[in-house]
Amino acid sequence: MGTIFSYPSIIAHGERGTALLFDLIVTGIFLIVIGLAAGTIGAMLGVGGGIIMVPALTFLGITPSQIASTSLFAVTSTSISSTIEYSKQKRIDYRLGLLMAAIAVPGAVIGAWLSSDITQDSFRFSFGILLMLAGIYVLYKNSILKDRDKKSMGLKSRHYAAIATGSFGAGIISSLFGVGGGIIFVPLMLLILGLGMHRAAATSQLTLMVTSIAGVATHVILGHPDYIYAIALSVGAFAGAQIGARLSKSAKEALLQKVLGAILIAVGGKLALDWFLAR
Repeated sequence: MGTIFSYPSIIAHGERGTALLFDLIVTGIFLIVIGLAAGTIGAMLGVGGGIIMVPALTFLGITPSQIASTSLFAVTSTSISSTIEYSKQKRIDYRLGLLMAAIAVPGAVIGAWLSSDITQDSFRFSFGILLMLAGIYVLYKNSILKDRDKKSMGLKSRHYAAIATGSFGAGIISSLFGVGGGIIFVPLMLLILGLGMHRAAATSQLTLMVTSIAGVATHVILGHPDYIYAIALSVGAFAGAQIGARLSKSAKEALLQKVLGAILIAVGGKLALDWFLAR
């Protein structure tokens, strides 16, 4: 599947082609700006930026598999860029990040295949519910952990099972919705492993990078991505990730959690509401 704009048709249709070219340029600029915002927020919070890019892509009239693969393409750009910066800051737990990625990769392959069969309405509704649940989870993280002693908590077998299950599920979600899986990876690191937000965000980007590359490769084999849209988003996302990774050094951890939770709930609620109003 390709972009809704075609360069041969632009050349062949004279004035109509000029209008198409103008629309393409405007859309490209819009996607670069969206990518910039998504990359900045995604790098700061460790979520890849798909939570911003996917809702934007749903308004461009492309299929769920194109939305997921195109967003994931840009998420890969974000995660590569921010991983480079976070590695310089020495904030990444490489062992943990790669372990979670190894579990998530098979899920990412499965998610890419499943994206071909999901309808537009089901995609929006499911994604909206996912975002709201993740937002509530992160927003109340401090309340959940308030009475728990992290130092004496220790990891038990059920914790390892939760991490493995969550990572595999995050891989599926990553490719199915194009969000990269960070909305699952970060809460796992915060609530089960007891990592701080700054370290969790950095480590999540490494996990996202490996997982999203596997997902994008599968989507490419299946012919899903819209490459023009993907490149425009990726250009903005790569630059935004550098900005976000630098800003995160001085950002307050509690503020980052509140921002992440609020964004997830707001965007998820909007998508779910649209689904209900359309019925």
